Amino acid sequence: MATKSICLYFQVHQPTRLRLYRFFDIGKDSHYYDDFANRTILRRIAQKCYLPMNQLILETIRQSKGKFKVAYSISGSALEQFQRFAPEVITSFKALAETGKVEFLAETYYHSLASLASESEFRHQVLKHAAKIEELFGVKPTAFRNTELIYSNGIGEMVYDMGYKTMLTEGARHIMGWKSPNYVYCGETQPKLKLLLRNYSLSDDIAFRFSNKGWEMWPLTAEKYVNWMKESAQNDDIINLFMDYETFGEHQSADSGIFEFMKTLPKAVIKDGTFQFVTPSEAVKKHKSVADLPVEDPISWADEERDITAWLGNELQHEAFQKVYAMTEKLSIVNDPELWEDFGHLQESDHFYYMCTKFFSDGEVHKYFNPYDTPYEAFINYMNVISDFQIRLDEKRAALDVRETAKEELKEKKPVRRKVVKK
Repeated sequence: MATKSICLYFQVHQPTRLRLYRFFDIGKDSHYYDDFANRTILRRIAQKCYLPMNQLILETIRQSKGKFKVAYSISGSALEQFQRFAPEVITSFKALAETGKVEFLAETYYHSLASLASESEFRHQVLKHAAKIEELFGVKPTAFRNTELIYSNGIGEMVYDMGYKTMLTEGARHIMGWKSPNYVYCGETQPKLKLLLRNYSLSDDIAFRFSNKGWEMWPLTAEKYVNWMKESAQNDDIINLFMDYETFGEHQSADSGIFEFMKTLPKAVIKDGTFQFVTPSEAVKKHKSVADLPVEDPISWADEERDITAWLGNELQHEAFQKVYAMTEKLSIVNDPELWEDFGHLQESDHFYYMCTKFFSDGEVHKYFNPYDTPYEAFINYMNVISDFQIRLDEKRAALDVRETAKEELKEKKPVRRKVVKK
């Protein structure tokens, strides 16, 4: 009987936070970012999460003689901040890459919702991100993880057309029905695309419930968790554990014992012998797909609904989303590097997440990750920035039109040289 698999994947992302941008700043000040907050938060999380976890993962890979393997997806926005504020984090990821036991996945450079709005922008960001990963870590991504695990049949087709044959997404209950997420699936409209589905129950036991002393299963030990995985995959192939990297040391503090848990879990898994750690690309080679997965409407790993309402669930979000992507064509004509860069950061999904108005089961989660007091403040601040960006874009377009007109006029006034015919 073939050994069952565990695919452990971490998402690494930090948004480029906007400063308080008032109405009276529009047209006067085009620096949109809160550099102090971005640096302070990035440095804090680097010390609490990225550096200690990277060292823990590196030691575990070495101690296990390569039996322990993980995968990461690091957004371009996070990589830029690492290079600017904490270059030692890049160095620690390079050390992981050198082990050959870590897979780096492709995603949208700006952790954006471009796959829902613009195929050309989506493709551009994926190419840009892959190039950045290859530049920094010397590896070319072969598996894909879309922002927030967003997936649909149409998105899957685009991803496969870009050369990726493996994609990660959510094992959403309303999509799965009676089916188990503990298998490899394939796309309904692109059967050559292999899908790995997150086991959200087991993933969230670590990501959200680990430090909750009111949880009936607290405390969670490595041995207990291995038994849960064995029960879940009793007749199945693979357990996909996907979570934010900030789970370790940031969302779940070091005092909770989360680092000790992650030290002992790989040892417990290897000692038990039921499971073998694999990367996403290894998983689809080891296990055949058992069925296709029809997903007409986009799914994600966010909130109870596991859909896209965390970012596009109300009128505020839709207005902001449509406003920013409506500028794509004009940006292509102007083709200004500074505008393109700002446009990328303004697409970050976090800006739309802050505008969410959910107040029920997921309300507390949205508050935790939100620097604004209300979603309406987030919307106003973002739209003020967009207004200034629109002015800059219009001015660049007008200047371009003036230059083109001047060229045409010069062409018309230029005297025609008469050819001298020798007699």
